[in-house]
Amino acid sequence: MIGLISATAAGAAARDRLAAAWPDRTRVYGGPVADAVRAAFAECDRLVCFLATGAVVRLVAPLLAGKTDDPGVVCVDEAGRFAVSLLGGHGGGANELAREVGEVLGAEPVVTTATDAVGLPGLDTLGLPVEGDVAAVSRALLDGEAVALRAEVAWPLPPLPVAGEGAYTVRVTDRLLEPADGEAVLRPPTLVVGVGASKGAPVEEVLGLVEDALREAGLSVASVAELATVDAKAGEPGIVEAARRLGVPLVTHAAEALARVAVPNPSDAPLAAVGTPSVAEAAALVGGGELLVPKRKSAGSPAMATCAVVRRPGRGRLAVVGLGPGARDLLTERARDELRRASVLVGLDQYVDQIRDLLRPGTRVLESGLGAEEERARTAVAEARRGQAVALIGSGDAGVYAMASPALAEASDDIDVVGVPGVTAALAAGALLGAPLGHDHVSISLSDLHTPWEVIERRVRAAAEADLVVTFYNPRSRGRDWQLPKALAVLAGHRAPATPVGVVRNASRADESVRLTTLAALDPATVDMMTVVTVGNTATREIAGRMVTPRGYRWQEETR
Repeated sequence: MIGLISATAAGAAARDRLAAAWPDRTRVYGGPVADAVRAAFAECDRLVCFLATGAVVRLVAPLLAGKTDDPGVVCVDEAGRFAVSLLGGHGGGANELAREVGEVLGAEPVVTTATDAVGLPGLDTLGLPVEGDVAAVSRALLDGEAVALRAEVAWPLPPLPVAGEGAYTVRVTDRLLEPADGEAVLRPPTLVVGVGASKGAPVEEVLGLVEDALREAGLSVASVAELATVDAKAGEPGIVEAARRLGVPLVTHAAEALARVAVPNPSDAPLAAVGTPSVAEAAALVGGGELLVPKRKSAGSPAMATCAVVRRPGRGRLAVVGLGPGARDLLTERARDELRRASVLVGLDQYVDQIRDLLRPGTRVLESGLGAEEERARTAVAEARRGQAVALIGSGDAGVYAMASPALAEASDDIDVVGVPGVTAALAAGALLGAPLGHDHVSISLSDLHTPWEVIERRVRAAAEADLVVTFYNPRSRGRDWQLPKALAVLAGHRAPATPVGVVRNASRADESVRLTTLAALDPATVDMMTVVTVGNTATREIAGRMVTPRGYRWQEETR
């Protein structure tokens, strides 16, 4: 919950705007300001104070307990110009809250946390438990000192400016170890603990068994991703409470699924009780992985719990990102986030140049020239399979005549894939022309490098016969100068010479050009590969210099 505190009428107005925008996330604290701050500090995980920073400093100073316990605090000035992350930037979530408040109120977020200021991901913001000499390693990263990365298990981390050797180290491991001086240890959630229990097994016996098994195997409890068991034990109190105390989800599986898992230590007892010869080992192994701790029993007499531990391999992450038509303000926030999250960027060199300034320090860039689409797709998938966080970029929308298709044809289910939509050329051109796509429409690429012309022509003819608005991608190049005239001739067999045609080159870029002509007047020689050509249907009209395809609303017909 986010506590909201204000002292003046202007502050209360901004406070109420925030409360209206986030009704389920916020609570307004009234009364004397000092009392309101004390109450919110104790009851909320974040605060937004519409007060001067100095006043808030004096009010919260006596309440501070430590960076791992204090809520995040954001201050908004009287004029609503700035949202200042004052306390708990990372651990308390104040940095992100300042950005969110800024979006709602139109305020400038002010973040002074060193790593955020220079574009480095904080080690405590990666979503992983971190321990050791975090402050010293973070300072070394900021100062540009050599910091080594020791990844004992693969995990898709964001970019870190690390070197092969150095006095400081970031270690990624699920092993139980004491961090050395100058070492920060990240704990990825690689361990699955399968558990079985008799009815009424006490939580102390279940939890004690799990913790003993991990410790004796030299594994960190901080890397446990889940407890897993059979469906029949989904409500067993000892197992449920053990998962709660460990702070991990309890995942259950059908007995039939567990019975199909090959295990080293099957038993007749669980087969008779719940329908599978193994619960602990099978539940841990059902998703694959390496069995680190075979089934072991608790120390009770009789033993009422069993457990087994499996290390699942880290799954790489491939984000296929559409950059839009070129203008920076048409690049989505989601695309920006993925570019900054990726430790490896793969793309066409000219597209990489468009967004190079958005990449975080340490991002590895793999760029290539025109004609290497398949190579880029294979490279991106291969990097993801190595456990990397990869962004594969394309212009417009990556799923429209771009990199998503070849990449996903290479990818299997051993990596996570995220698609990030972008503003594609047809939409960018359509917005400049007016509303040419107001009714049914189709996009057709005229490039016959990978698709036989006979197939393309059949699709153009079908679109012409169906009276669809058509947007042509890749309409004409130096080596392909006859396809566009041929396609226009096919359309001309079904549409009047005066049919509006929009020609847009480099939509949204500095040298953008927009031209409205007709099917009869269009000169194909004025078109190139940076152009999209939109041909209207039989209802498309030029209205006030704009290309409009009516939607066909009845009320428009009635008022004519």
